[in-house]
Amino acid sequence: MQHIDPSVIDWSRAQFALTALYHWIFVPLTLGLTFIVAIMESIYVKTGDEWWKKTTKFWMGLLAINFAIGVATGIIMEFEFGTNWSNYSWIVGDIFGAPLAIEGIMAFFMESTFFAVMFFGWDKVSKKMHLLSTWMVAIGSNLSALWILVANGWMQHPVGMHFNPDTARNEMTNFWDLVFNPNAYSKFLHTISSGYVLAALFVISVSSWYLLKRRDTKFARRSIIVAASFGLVVSLFNLTTGDDSARQAALNQPMKLAAMEGLYNGKEGAGIVAFGILNPDKKPGDDKKAFLAKFELPYALSLLSFHKLDSYVPGIDQLVYGNKTHHIMSAKEKIGKGKTAVAALAAYKAAKKAGDAEKAKAARATFEQNSAWLGYGYLNNPLDIVPNVPLTFYAFHTMVLFGGWFIMLFILILYFAMTNELKERRWLLWAGLFTLPLGYIAQEAGWIVAEVGRQPWAIQDMLPVGMATSNIATSPVMITFWLFAILFTALLIAEVKIMTTQIKIGPEGEHHV
Repeated sequence: MQHIDPSVIDWSRAQFALTALYHWIFVPLTLGLTFIVAIMESIYVKTGDEWWKKTTKFWMGLLAINFAIGVATGIIMEFEFGTNWSNYSWIVGDIFGAPLAIEGIMAFFMESTFFAVMFFGWDKVSKKMHLLSTWMVAIGSNLSALWILVANGWMQHPVGMHFNPDTARNEMTNFWDLVFNPNAYSKFLHTISSGYVLAALFVISVSSWYLLKRRDTKFARRSIIVAASFGLVVSLFNLTTGDDSARQAALNQPMKLAAMEGLYNGKEGAGIVAFGILNPDKKPGDDKKAFLAKFELPYALSLLSFHKLDSYVPGIDQLVYGNKTHHIMSAKEKIGKGKTAVAALAAYKAAKKAGDAEKAKAARATFEQNSAWLGYGYLNNPLDIVPNVPLTFYAFHTMVLFGGWFIMLFILILYFAMTNELKERRWLLWAGLFTLPLGYIAQEAGWIVAEVGRQPWAIQDMLPVGMATSNIATSPVMITFWLFAILFTALLIAEVKIMTTQIKIGPEGEHHV
């Protein structure tokens, strides 16, 4: 591979991170709000109560605004694979492209088609047909997420493929291994359920504002009961999917798990840090304490990771420097094997070009013996395999902390709403109003854990980020980074403005109830 300017790598990473973080402001709300709207319309069709129709149409209008802007940012992100990550696209495009193509052909077209009926079909199609369209939009948007997260899950744990030394590309050997990759469905379920939680917080926040203003109270109370019920169920489900996600990290991405817990020294019966302040001077391999202060739940990490109280969880030091007792190969040894694979691949290509079959056969045999460590051959320092520990640790614990608060909020709001005391609990309404930003922070924190915790890999253990970038000049990437930053910020401001205007108008227009 050609040498790539490090500044291009940094700016390409920054641009993709910017696009992904903005995109994920819009997507989770769409994923969850489609189902909340479908539930509300189902109540309308069953009861015939026009109030539910008005309620459904109001939330559907806010969904439409969010949906349109989410699509715009998503398309830009997919184009970036071709512009900024052409080496990545070349090496794994045969695999990575398949789920994205299915997403575009099947899921996106399905949700787009039925979206038109859902939004414009009131009084033009039958009630049942309109309800079907609403549910199909919900299913279609979540199917889109499925295929995208199958692709991302493969990046976290590559399966169902083989590296072809003749083409220097990874080729798919089993599509179903890709689809049923445990990391993929774990990531899918955890991601969409977190989106459902955010959508429930959104409905609660808007409804709380109405109740605080003492307007549209019937609408707000009905909406808040649906949202809190939905949010409580999906947040409890989110707990189970989070448990499975952590287990997948323990099995396939132990360095990510160690960074999530600030675990430098592995041990049997490892605990989970419920609260901790990392020592900023701590480095892998030194004898300094990892934490300035912490509160730990004994044995919990071992139980979470391997479902045994006394199971061994490796730390950052063991993953970098190795541990013979627990059969952990050092990063230095992996890098050595990787460089052997890189050299053998080059020798194989040269021998084939020269027509030397014997040398080609020997070089290929050497390559196959070391191909599992090919990605490490592009690293030079064993410490390169360590992600940003503070960012991963604090993002993970922020996500968990806020997740616990969301469950408590759903329980309190549902209880007081059902007892018809919510209007008198203004402190709880204010909490419901201002918890929405925490929902967005938790969403972004989750993706920071997933992606920063995987570094330095574009494909776990197989392709470093530095080798995945396009060999292009830095200036175009810098320029487009700032252009996208301005564009996405403008889109976000426009969405907030349009939504707040629509919320102020309310479900009854200028008539307040």
